[in-house]
Parts: sequence; structure tokens; C-alpha cells
Amino acid sequence: MSEALTEKQEAVLKFIGEYQMAYGKSPTLREMREHFGVSSDNSILKHLKALEEKGAISKDDTPRGIGLLGRVKEKLEDTGVRLPVLGFIPAGGPVLTEEYIESWMGVGQELAKNANDYFILRVTGNSMIDAGIFEGDLVVVNAKKTPRHEDIVVALVDNHNTLKRFMKKDGKVYLKAENKAYKDIYPENELSVQGVITALIRQY
Repeated sequence: MSEALTEKQEAVLKFIGEYQMAYGKSPTLREMREHFGVSSDNSILKHLKALEEKGAISKDDTPRGIGLLGRVKEKLEDTGVRLPVLGFIPAGGPVLTEEYIESWMGVGQELAKNANDYFILRVTGNSMIDAGIFEGDLVVVNAKKTPRHEDIVVALVDNHNTLKRFMKKDGKVYLKAENKAYKDIYPENELSVQGVITALIRQY
């Protein structure tokens, strides 16, 4: 960096770095404007231009065009594999677009061998508490793994997503909850497994 930064430029750079670490991408002008409580893009653009001239950032003209900061890139690469965290899965499967991705998380290769076959899902509801899976937990899902009897899976049942145990009995497939308050689910029309749970991540 060729020149020292002003206090405000430091604050903008710090926010960019924190945002990139949390989401794996850069904030938009609107998000920066809202964070700093300013009504105009001009003040943010002025700081970004100064940061670019001082060599602190690189950017293009796209909405999230600020490149990953060097320190952020190093930390993200050190974590192994970066996986998208989804709040839910749309009916067509885990569509990895900005609309559905809550954030990105780095995991070790012992949890995910590559970034193409896996995603992370945030658990909602209490139907699997007897299996030790609680609301708010994160589960690592292998979208390419073939489900076996008693695997815990993410499935689309008659156009509804659910997280349950995959069961086979007498040639029929159904889903079993791990909570006595919930009934087993037998598909009326269609049951499609969208992935097999391979790991649980709990954040305190």
C-alpha cells in the first residue's frame, strides 16, 4: 500500500474485509451505504476511489466488483473448501444463486472433499432432535451420494423440502422423523433425495 489511509478509509476497508470473510463476496454500494448510515453513494464511491488509488483494493464496475482482499483470500484458502450455506432448498434442487445462498463457509477436507458435490443447509424445525440435530444447526450435505437405508437425507416430498431419515421397507421408501411427535412421511406422488447428510456443524 503506497499511502496511509484516513480513519474513514480504514473503516470502509475494515467493513469490506469483514463482509468478505462472512459471505465470500464483496458488499454492494447499497450495503455499504446502509452500514455507514449515509444517504448517497457519492461518499462511499469517494472512499473506494481513494482506496483503489492507494492500492488497498482492486475493483471493476460490477455491483460486487471489489476483489477479495489479500488477507481475506489467504484465510479463505487456508480453510480448505468453501461451501454455500443455504437457508432452504428450492424445488429444483440446491440452486447455487445469490438468491438462495445465506453465506459461505470454509470447511476442512475431512468434511467435504470438493466444492462441487457438497453444500451446507441450515436446519429448521425439531423433527430430528432425537438424532441430535436441532434447529439452527448446520448440516453438510453430499448432493451426489446415493442414499442408503437409515441415512439422514434432505428430500423433496410432494414439492416440500424436509430433513429426515431415509427408510426402505418391503420395497417401499418413506421418511422417518427422529421425534415421536412427528409422523413418518409416505410420498403421495414423488420423493426425490437431494442429498445425504455427512456432517453436523454446531455454532455456539
